[in-house]
Amino acid sequence: MRQYGQALTHGETADGVTSLVFRAGALLCALPLDEVIETMRPLETRPLAGTPPYVRGISVLRGLPTPVIDVARLLGGAEAEVRRYVAVRTEKGPVALATGAILGIRATTSDIGRGHPALLGGGSKGFIAGVGIIDTEPLLLLQSMRSVPDEVWEAAAAASVPT
Repeated sequence: MRQYGQALTHGETADGVTSLVFRAGALLCALPLDEVIETMRPLETRPLAGTPPYVRGISVLRGLPTPVIDVARLLGGAEAEVRRYVAVRTEKGPVALATGAILGIRATTSDIGRGHPALLGGGSKGFIAGVGIIDTEPLLLLQSMRSVPDEVWEAAAAASVPT
């Protein structure tokens, strides 16, 4: 929890972290805005063999082969309508997140805590920083997508090699 008078970090406001809020199936999610490159309509995406089920495939974003992660499938395990791609920064290059509707930008509380342990377990553990609430709906606060598994990057690299 931030102490009174403590400096704000990059991307924080007096009310919390500035975040992009979006749907992922039935889930409401937020991602720190300073990790977002851009949002766009879904692009043509080709499947990638040998990747986890939440990887939709690979797409070309601004000339770069980019893995596409289905957020609804990653966090909820179910397929959902994809309405937008959100390109985010990672250490290895951009990743496109396949999401539902973008609901806007708002301050989300950065000191929400860890949330209920049952909500933060399983395969999505590395992607959820905390659980908050907007109105009466749970909000999953996502952390960096830097933990995209190596096999996804390897499959993306193999798919981008000209034959």
